Amino acid sequence: MLQSLYTKYKPYYKENLTLALPIVVSQLGHTLVHLADGIIVGHFAGTVQLAAVSLVNSLFMLILVLGLGISYGLTPLIAQANGSKNYQECGKLLANSLVINFGFSIILYALVYGVSISVIDHLGQSPDVVAYAKPYLNFLGFSIIPLMIFQAFKQFTEGLGFTKQAMMISIWGNVINVIFGIIFVKGMFGIAPMGVKGVGLSTLIDRVLMALVMGIYVFRSKNFKIYLTEFKFAFIEKFRINKIIKLGAPVAMQYSFEISAFSGAGIIIGTIGKIEQAAHFTALSLAAFTYMLASGIASAATIKTGNNLGKKSFTDLRRSAIASYHVVLVFMSATAILFILANNLLPYIFTNDVVVINIAAQLLIIAGFFQLFDGTQVVGLGVLRGVGDVNIPTFITFISYWIIGIPLGYFLGIYLGVGVKGIWYGLTFGLLTASILLFYRFQQKTKMLIEENAIKGI
Repeated sequence: MLQSLYTKYKPYYKENLTLALPIVVSQLGHTLVHLADGIIVGHFAGTVQLAAVSLVNSLFMLILVLGLGISYGLTPLIAQANGSKNYQECGKLLANSLVINFGFSIILYALVYGVSISVIDHLGQSPDVVAYAKPYLNFLGFSIIPLMIFQAFKQFTEGLGFTKQAMMISIWGNVINVIFGIIFVKGMFGIAPMGVKGVGLSTLIDRVLMALVMGIYVFRSKNFKIYLTEFKFAFIEKFRINKIIKLGAPVAMQYSFEISAFSGAGIIIGTIGKIEQAAHFTALSLAAFTYMLASGIASAATIKTGNNLGKKSFTDLRRSAIASYHVVLVFMSATAILFILANNLLPYIFTNDVVVINIAAQLLIIAGFFQLFDGTQVVGLGVLRGVGDVNIPTFITFISYWIIGIPLGYFLGIYLGVGVKGIWYGLTFGLLTASILLFYRFQQKTKMLIEENAIKGI
């Protein structure tokens, strides 16, 4: 049975992995920035400043995912236009996406600034943690502007199937971020030690350089000349802006509901104590790393689904999507085993604080169990995004995380006194709910497309 299944989906495995692997590395770039920040601060600045990184990431990611989601609205539109050989439309979509992303980046920066001025002092967090968090948050907030410009170019190129360039830029960007982060945090080459503020500055520099290099690549590469013949800001039109936002806004909400659940969990855990908050950040950073692996596979699934939809190849669309499910299950099974077997070792990546390590090790076992749910739910979202189905999945994510996950986590963790593990149990159940409901929606939607096409062919 397994042999016949493999034979049936083998061509799709190869196509999807070829497309997905560079996207996986590129997607990891967002997580690696914060992962590197945490590692540098944890080893060179101590537990209190590591807790500040945790607090900031809980708040910042809540805002950042809104921008990332908006930018993702471009990819399926580019994939569909390219699949139907409407090349000029791709350039027009890019011009509109740049305007949308820049406009949203200003709004998001204003939100971050508002949080740092009027919200962060009233979340019940340790005062010394908040003091370190504010300047770090301000640097990250400003970095949203170049990051959103980078995202417009990245989603454009990936929608066309050019995935390696954004990957390489992300890799080098992270190298620069680590080098500058260590220099600024420790205080080297005559620079005064900046602590956690230093990793914020290094992230800002990294994202400015990434936006510049990605833009230069798109406009100078011969790969995109056929697509950019109609690239003019004069082609900014309301109906194209609406098309991108119509897809992007629900995607932003999908990511927001999930990430905000984990961010909300971080804030709730922060009311328990800064040790627990640092442990939560440590375990969650590792889980976020594997999530971005799955997110890269999901992005490839969106592109392949959009291409097949544009070609009206509905059987290929469904088989390619199922192959993506198979791939993510293999990936996440491997990471689940790693988390469970190495739960006592992995936290040392971030800190030498034994108390933090002991709590984080327990959370990693829980993370190992929710890996499969996390991977399959994000692939389900990716496939449905590729066919333009975003509203019902958005409702599913809201129900899963904010009606089920967070309330159950609060009930177990705070009301019943289970603590940080109880909050993570609630998040796990939310991921399980999303995974099941999104898979059912995928089955329903793709079978419907095949049946409708068969009827039209009669």
